[in-house]
Amino acid sequence: MRVIESMSTGISDLMITDEPIVYEKEELAALKAADRIPLKWKNKVGENEIASFYTAYDNGAVYVADEAGKLTKYNAATGKQEWQVKSKNKFSAGVGIGEGLILIGTFKGEVLAYNESGHMLWQASVTSEILSPPQVQNNIVAVRTVDGRIFALDAIDGKRKWIYQGATPSLTVRSTAGITLAHGAIFAGFPGGKMVAMSLFNGNIGWEVAVSQPRGVTELERMTDITSAPVINNRLVCAVAYQGRVACFAINDGAYIWSRESSSSAGLVMDNDYVYVTEDNGVVAAYDLMSGAGMWKQSRLGSKKLTRPVIIGQYIVVADDQGFVNVLRNYDGALVARSATDGSVIHNAASVLPDGFVVQTTKGGVYAFSTQF
Repeated sequence: MRVIESMSTGISDLMITDEPIVYEKEELAALKAADRIPLKWKNKVGENEIASFYTAYDNGAVYVADEAGKLTKYNAATGKQEWQVKSKNKFSAGVGIGEGLILIGTFKGEVLAYNESGHMLWQASVTSEILSPPQVQNNIVAVRTVDGRIFALDAIDGKRKWIYQGATPSLTVRSTAGITLAHGAIFAGFPGGKMVAMSLFNGNIGWEVAVSQPRGVTELERMTDITSAPVINNRLVCAVAYQGRVACFAINDGAYIWSRESSSSAGLVMDNDYVYVTEDNGVVAAYDLMSGAGMWKQSRLGSKKLTRPVIIGQYIVVADDQGFVNVLRNYDGALVARSATDGSVIHNAASVLPDGFVVQTTKGGVYAFSTQF
C-alpha cells in the first residue's frame, strides 16, 4: 500500500493505492462465468477527471452531471435524453434531488438549483468546493464544503440560514463525505471519528458521539476519518470510519448500541436485518443490525476499490474501479451477476430505479441495468 500526500486544497489529502488482487484460476473462472446483469440502456456524458458524481432518479427521470458543467435528464425507462443544460460553472458534486429541485455543487463553492424542466432557479455561494451532493428536506437545502462546514440554505431562493463549522485536522482523507437528512436533523461524520446530529432548522447540536478513536503513534496511523454519510432508520444511526470502526447509536440521543472493528472509506447501508459495509481491500461485510455480529464477508470481487453498497430488493449492488458492477445476495453475499461497463472507474454508488439501477463512470458512461433476472 502506498500513501500519497498533497497540499492542493490547503489541507492534506490522501490517496491510497493497492496492488491488484491475485486470484486462483478457479476464482477467475467463477467471476468470468457469473451471469450478466441485463442492460436496459446506456448513454454518455462528459468525462470526469477530478470530480465524482452520483446519478439521481426522481419521477421517471435520471439526472446526470459532469465536470464540464452539463446537467442532463434522461427518461429512466428508455434512456432517451429529454434535455441538457450547460452551465459556465465547472461542476464538482451532484446530483442532489428532492422537493422539485435538482442540486449541483461546484469547485468554486457555488450551489446551483434547477427545476425539473432544466431552468435555473437560484445560485448561492458557500466558502469552498463542494464534493458531495447537496441535500434538501423541509424546504431547506443542506450542503457540505471541503473545509468542514455545513450550510443551510433556503430552498426557495438559496439565502443562507445558518452555518456549522466542524473540526478539520491538518491531515485528512480527501473524500466525498456527505450528510444525511432525516427526522428534521442533519447527521454528519467528521475527521477524527466524530459523528454529529444537528437540527436542520437552526444548526443546534443535538448530540455528538465518537464512532472511532484515533490510535497509533504517527499522525498517519491516527487518522480515523468518517468519509461517508451515516445511514438511518427510525431507531438507529450507523456510521463507519477509515482505520476505525463501524458503530450504531440510538437516533434520539446518540446512546451507544454496538461497534465492530472495521475500516471503510466508501460507506455503508442498512436494511431491516443487516448493516452492509464496503470495507477496505475489496471486502463487502454484513453485520447484524441489532447486535453487530458478523454475518458474512465477500472478498473476491476482483477489485480492492469498491463503491458503497446499495440495497435493491433482495440484492446488494457494488461497483468498482475497473468498471464492473456486481450483484450479491443479501443474506450470504454470494455473487449473483456481474457486468462490465466501459472499463473506467465507478467512484460512487448506484442510484436505484423502480426496476433496477444506474451507474456513472469516469469516462462519462451512464449505464442502466435491470434486476429482473
